[in-house]
Amino acid sequence: MSATVPRIAIIGGGYAGMAAAVTLAEAGVPPTVFEAAPLLGGRARRVEHRGAALDNGLHILSGAYADILDLIRRVASPDPLGPLLWRRSFDWILQPDFRLRRGPLPGAAGLALGMLAARGARLGERLAALRFGAAVDRIAPDPDVTVAMLLARHRQGATLRHRFWEPLCLAALNTPAEQASGRTFVRVLQATLRGPAGSSDILLPRVDLSALFPEPAARHVLQRGGAIRTAASVSEIRRQQGQFLLRTAKQAELFSHVICAVAPGALPLLTRRLPELAPLPERLAHWRFQPIYSVYLQYPEHATLPQPMTGFAEGWGQWVFDRGAIAGQRGLIGVVVSGPGDHQGTPLESLADRAEAQLRAHFPGLGKPLWRKVIAEKRATFSCVPGLQRPPQTTPVENFFLAGDYTHPEYPATLEGAAQSGIRSARLALASL
Repeated sequence: MSATVPRIAIIGGGYAGMAAAVTLAEAGVPPTVFEAAPLLGGRARRVEHRGAALDNGLHILSGAYADILDLIRRVASPDPLGPLLWRRSFDWILQPDFRLRRGPLPGAAGLALGMLAARGARLGERLAALRFGAAVDRIAPDPDVTVAMLLARHRQGATLRHRFWEPLCLAALNTPAEQASGRTFVRVLQATLRGPAGSSDILLPRVDLSALFPEPAARHVLQRGGAIRTAASVSEIRRQQGQFLLRTAKQAELFSHVICAVAPGALPLLTRRLPELAPLPERLAHWRFQPIYSVYLQYPEHATLPQPMTGFAEGWGQWVFDRGAIAGQRGLIGVVVSGPGDHQGTPLESLADRAEAQLRAHFPGLGKPLWRKVIAEKRATFSCVPGLQRPPQTTPVENFFLAGDYTHPEYPATLEGAAQSGIRSARLALASL
């Protein structure tokens, strides 16, 4: 291989890896993507069950997710807010009696009006929440504290903590408020609740998570000369004559650059032949991770919910989605359980029983489901705790870069954080050519 012709390998075909692949391919440097699984998407991928396309984790996107939305427009649809994404203005509903709906004014004023008119909290608590929201742009907890401590510091009332701030923290960071980073939570609030018009909008995928971005991205990369290899697990990376030798079960190839976009747990085995990187897995070994459990219940096709998305103020499941209203999967209801809890040690069949009972208590007209499926992603996200030191995307090994939501210096583990990390890693590789 000529030293003047770069060959860039991307290990991992999730949102970070495919964001990097699109960025490189569009810059005229078609990459080779290695994905160990038969399907692209990583921790946000399609799961087939009884002819239904499910997701391994039910995801909520935000209007503030500028980079992943831009990528989807470039590879899948110029106007994804229709065929690919269901969009609505911020509307926070928790059964049985709390609702905060964005008002008709633009920008932060609309959310302020919605807070003033929120149902299910006293006026004094709503005014305190308005003061906190107005101060968000000036808050930068230093040293970092937990979200619970931050809310107490700003005198947020118990009702709004329980029905708005704490569920919002869990939805955004997948980490309970008692453990979550106040600094990262503030960053999320700044981007969404205080961002430009539409930033606080709620976006829900109308297609499965593999079809939303990774698969269209793969077609985009292939059209530009790149290669996508699924079911191709990289077993070894080693330096050879100033390049990287990547070995899979079928072959060994040389590359000038590597973007490693795998989950943190896969790094120790993958980088064992690169001694300069030894401190990285040792550092990540102390990180904690949080689960996401998704319970799908297929009811008869006529079964619907009053709202496409709603939450529960009490109980086991936190959010419920009417996949018929959102994605045309008639009668399919999804319940999501984020973060830690006693569900982690409960048999999956019992979790399905709990979800069914919770739905029956709030929506008795649903009837009995035809089938049920529980998907447990036990290490769905890293625990976004105070003071968490993220690894940089550059490494001590020249031309070896990291990508993944865990490398983003500010965001929690989100699709947007993954996409931004992938774009940045690709730009670092391009700058090194």
